[in-house]
Amino acid sequence: MPWKFEDAAPVMGHITEGNVWDGEAMLFSNIAMNRIMRLDVNSGHLTVWRDGTEGTNGLNFDKDGNLYGCSGDGRAIVRFDDSGMTTIVDSVDGRRINGPNDLAITPSGSIYFSDRAGDINPDVGIEYMAVLSAEPQADGSWTCVRRTFDVSMPNGVLFSKDYKTLYVAQSDYRVGEQRALLAFPVNDDGSLGEKQVLHDFGRHRGIDGMTLADDGKIVACTGWEVSGPGGNITVFEPDGRIVEQHPTPAERPTNCTFGGPDLSDLYVSSIEGHTLVARDTGLKGYLLYPN
Repeated sequence: MPWKFEDAAPVMGHITEGNVWDGEAMLFSNIAMNRIMRLDVNSGHLTVWRDGTEGTNGLNFDKDGNLYGCSGDGRAIVRFDDSGMTTIVDSVDGRRINGPNDLAITPSGSIYFSDRAGDINPDVGIEYMAVLSAEPQADGSWTCVRRTFDVSMPNGVLFSKDYKTLYVAQSDYRVGEQRALLAFPVNDDGSLGEKQVLHDFGRHRGIDGMTLADDGKIVACTGWEVSGPGGNITVFEPDGRIVEQHPTPAERPTNCTFGGPDLSDLYVSSIEGHTLVARDTGLKGYLLYPN
């Protein structure tokens, strides 16, 4: 049965992104206004949780409940806390990163993130697009490491439940490039093995953001109004087989995560500024925090 989507908050009129569940409320990025919003899912009350976020897009919690984000305008991975916004990493191999977009965090605290700037300027930053990782050090500092060498314009990133596979949405809209769901084995040292194409979207939009169900399924924001089946939430088995597809009122859904008391409600953001919810999806979310 197709899921029924409803507005969980008023449509904001410009892109919403980075949905994360904090155990009580839904936080999401309002990129154009440089702020993070907080939605009380019981009352529907929407407030500004943090402003001055320097174009922060993707958000995620580590296992201890620390919130990290991808600051697009600041070209950095940042941590949000009571004192403000702290830069974790902003360069790799001595050169600035370009445009961090989305992030996934391991139980040990490694932050894997997509750096996918469309207009690369090698005089300013790195001359490639890749998945990178921010690695915590014993002295409290962080180092940044390049993890992929064969992905153009990476977008959503997601770990499998056992953290032995990293799923990456390649979202390269340039002629001749690929829109695909990729999978990389994660080696013991944090490096990534040879990529596998799980699903090729051809000339269509492909995946933006994605989240994980407790049974290992990948729940992804896919499609657009330009071609293909339109905006959808598409559910994949870990091997890339599509098992469910649910049309959304949003033309271009951007990101999603599970929330609610039993993590069975799916909250979806969009290019148009929706905050949608599908209740009682029949799936239960898997989150590193809260668990």
